[in-house]
Amino acid sequence: MSLGIRRQVVSAPGRVTRLIGASSLLVCTCLGGCTDHAESPSDAIQAPAAQWFTEITTTVGLDFVHETGATGELYMPEVIGPGAALFDFDNDGDLDIYLVNGNRGLPDAVVEQTPTNRLYRQDPNGRYVDVTAESGLGDGGYGMGVAIGDIDNDGDADVYVTNYGPDRLYRNRGDGTFEDITESAGIDVPGWSCSAVFLDYDRDGFLDLYVTQYVEFDPDLHCFDQAGRRDYCGPKSFTPIHDVLLHNNGGSGGPGFTDVSEEAGIASVAAAGLGVVCDDLNDDGWIDIYVANDAYPNHLWLNQRNGTFREAALMMGTAYSLHGQPEAGMGVVAADFDNDSRVDLFVTHLRVETNTHYRNLGRGVGFDDVTGETGLAASSMEYTGFGTAALDVELDGDLDLVVANGRVNRVDPRPDASIDPPWNLLAEPNLFYLNDGQGRFELIERPVASLCGLIEITRGLAIGDIDSDGDLDILISNVQGPARLYRNTTPRNGHWLIVRAVDPSLRRDAIGARVTVLCNGQRQVRTIARGFGYLSSSDSRAHFGLGDVDRVDRIEVRWPDGARETFPATDVDRVVQVTRGTGKRQP
Repeated sequence: MSLGIRRQVVSAPGRVTRLIGASSLLVCTCLGGCTDHAESPSDAIQAPAAQWFTEITTTVGLDFVHETGATGELYMPEVIGPGAALFDFDNDGDLDIYLVNGNRGLPDAVVEQTPTNRLYRQDPNGRYVDVTAESGLGDGGYGMGVAIGDIDNDGDADVYVTNYGPDRLYRNRGDGTFEDITESAGIDVPGWSCSAVFLDYDRDGFLDLYVTQYVEFDPDLHCFDQAGRRDYCGPKSFTPIHDVLLHNNGGSGGPGFTDVSEEAGIASVAAAGLGVVCDDLNDDGWIDIYVANDAYPNHLWLNQRNGTFREAALMMGTAYSLHGQPEAGMGVVAADFDNDSRVDLFVTHLRVETNTHYRNLGRGVGFDDVTGETGLAASSMEYTGFGTAALDVELDGDLDLVVANGRVNRVDPRPDASIDPPWNLLAEPNLFYLNDGQGRFELIERPVASLCGLIEITRGLAIGDIDSDGDLDILISNVQGPARLYRNTTPRNGHWLIVRAVDPSLRRDAIGARVTVLCNGQRQVRTIARGFGYLSSSDSRAHFGLGDVDRVDRIEVRWPDGARETFPATDVDRVVQVTRGTGKRQP
């Protein structure tokens, strides 16, 4: 009996060719493009010219360049966006790209031609084609970020765009086009939104939406640095705004959303919200919400299982730094960095602060700031971090870290900046850290020079396997510069497995499900999620590097409503789909 595992076997680099039932005998030998990889990371040490990421932006036809609409007035929204998304909008099995754009002036400015967000479809040959015009996704607002989720359980990915100005919701019609349903869906989120994420907080089977709100920006307010020179303002120059929680009415009140920020408790606190991630952070089986706030204490909203949330960041040890200070939170990721089956947190910050790593202590006790002892402190103090992601770059069984950097205040430019004045004043390199398997990190440079060597103003960062070869590739977005796409060409130190968790009754990926892979007595945990990092959305499938393991003993899934199932052993170097209701139920 198949027990609900559907296997996709890759017979040539970059292409999925057929589906085989789980009962079939499968023989695997380094599938999915291994000819492009060395056999171990030691090869990169012997041949340092080999790059772990290869930029393929122009070769695949990606030609997007972000526009801020800057006029020299140093309006703060110019340096906060943009985000990016990797998702399969046309259900053809490969990842497409959505990129958020700025505008020529603030929302009330009158311009002859407005830059728009852009949608790129990946063709079977791996090239990207601009299909913005025919898709209807050319949003012309002053763009910040993007969230992806199937709001109506029809099997198609819908798109929510956050703006400086009114947000927009686009429903996927399933034919390659999108319909703006903002008003008919009851979406009324004005002001300045940043990151957004879809989640099912009340377990009714329909995806709700959390939106971070920044500040009440006043374009007439001018700010200056300590030398008296004009500079971009900081968040404390303006009044903060509370975040927004939108409940999906599909489970009870028909199509559309209702703003439940007040009833749920979210509106009780205002701060300058930037990044957001959703996961079960106290291990009670219910999805919680963690928000990275800029210059304010972070928020950890614990799900009270009755439609309300309790703010518990201080109690759980995630509100402040180790020194008891609020920091300039930008991007955030939730992941198990030390393989103890507990979801930790990593938050990016302003220069002169460190990025912060909160280790989960388990049993709902809370978190501990372990930034210094894990090697993530000193190397980040010089930079301003935004987008971030956890990925097993060399497939050795632990999660590494990538951080996108770029300043928000104008200081002396780096001599090696890759962009022209005046934007060179904000340019910084990105950072990449290797995990030693115990949750400690080492900053690496030479093997990732193509990804981290360009000195730009990077904000959004999304990850996903764009070429179906089993490792995760990286998409970044830049302020007043090109988006860049990097193919992962890291020397492989092991096998891999990608797990898609699907609830057939909902006709979509089970966002919020926790997937555990067990092999040789070891456990790796991932959460099915799209929204993390900063302003961006990534592929929702769970990716596992397995080291020298050549077979997975079993896969355990805790579905979003708390139900548990176990799925049987599987070979590696493949994509498997686990389908709810076809595994072995667990108590």
